[in-house]
Amino acid sequence: MPQDDFYTKMRAGLPALLRQWRALGQADADRLALILAETARVAKLGEPESTPSGSTLDAWSTASADDIPLWAPRTAVFLLNQMPARPTPNSDAEACAWAYCWLRNRSFDSLQAAHEALPTHLKAPLDNALEAAWRDQQGLRLV
Repeated sequence: MPQDDFYTKMRAGLPALLRQWRALGQADADRLALILAETARVAKLGEPESTPSGSTLDAWSTASADDIPLWAPRTAVFLLNQMPARPTPNSDAEACAWAYCWLRNRSFDSLQAAHEALPTHLKAPLDNALEAAWRDQQGLRLV
């Protein structure tokens, strides 16, 4: 499998989403981990078995994507999209992860609907990644 395909980039970008949440969140790591887990439960983005510690959140931010439960980056995207700082992805891999989580967090009938639902500040930064994520999803990779 080529190392520059969408899925590989997306997996590589998952820790970056958590780094953004960790960097922009205005609390200590333990509190941010609690907010992440509780938001996942309330927003129905996943069911964390337990609330991670701040050190676990920090480890996920530098870990291989295989070590990160999917609810964590999905919830990070949910929370980052609501921040007044209007964060955007810092790399192509992070944009792929962001687009993947965007499509996993909500149900869309079309790529156009998914793009139109993005916050305005994310439309341009996620344009290519969202299209790639949509193609990947339609190929049943995002199950």
